[in-house]
Formats: sequence, structure tokens, C-alpha cells
Amino acid sequence: MDIIFVHGLEVECVIGVWEWERRVTQKLIIDLDLGWEIGAAAASDDLDDTLSYKAVSKRVAVYVQEAQARLVEKLAEGIASILREEFDVNWCRVRVTKRGAVTGARDVGVEIERGSR
Repeated sequence: MDIIFVHGLEVECVIGVWEWERRVTQKLIIDLDLGWEIGAAAASDDLDDTLSYKAVSKRVAVYVQEAQARLVEKLAEGIASILREEFDVNWCRVRVTKRGAVTGARDVGVEIERGSR
């Protein structure tokens, strides 16, 4: 299985459980690894034969902004569902990073894998 990836997708959104977090936007960083057979696109050199990382990125960003989730776990699971259901991805790894959320740590977040390789 081949991998198409989007790493470092930055999305400003409402995220968090504390009252002050619900009044501001924060930046999340999203990394996606998507299992996809690239053979057809490699042979045809045609965008229609591959997974558009632009379309994936736009859809994920809209979902994250509209969700106004309390937990990054909810966002990760929602993103994985979108990738599998709307983009027909058999396997995905989704990492949602909330930079600077814990004093002394650069990054915190969650990483999940869904589907089968």
C-alpha cells in the first residue's frame, strides 16, 4: 500500500474544555497519512486517478472549524471517519497536535489509526 500524506496542516478553531478556551480560537496542527494505491495515477499522470490532497485538506479544515470540539480525540475520530467514508481511504493515521497546551511540553495531542493496511 502506498501513502499519500498531508503533514503540518494548520487550522484555527475553537477547541477545549475550559470556559476561556470556548471564547478564543487556537491553532491545531494536523498530520494525515492515507493509504492509497497510486499505480493508476502514476501510469496516467491524471489527477482524476488519485486522491486529491487539496480536497482532503479543505474538507478536514472545514470539519475542524465547524466541530468546535471539546477534545482533540473527537476531532481525530471525526477526521478518520471523513477520510474513510467520503474519500474511500482504506487506512489512515491521523495526528492532531495542540501546540503549547501543557507547560513544559512543546506538543500534546492524539494519534489514531483506522482501517487496515
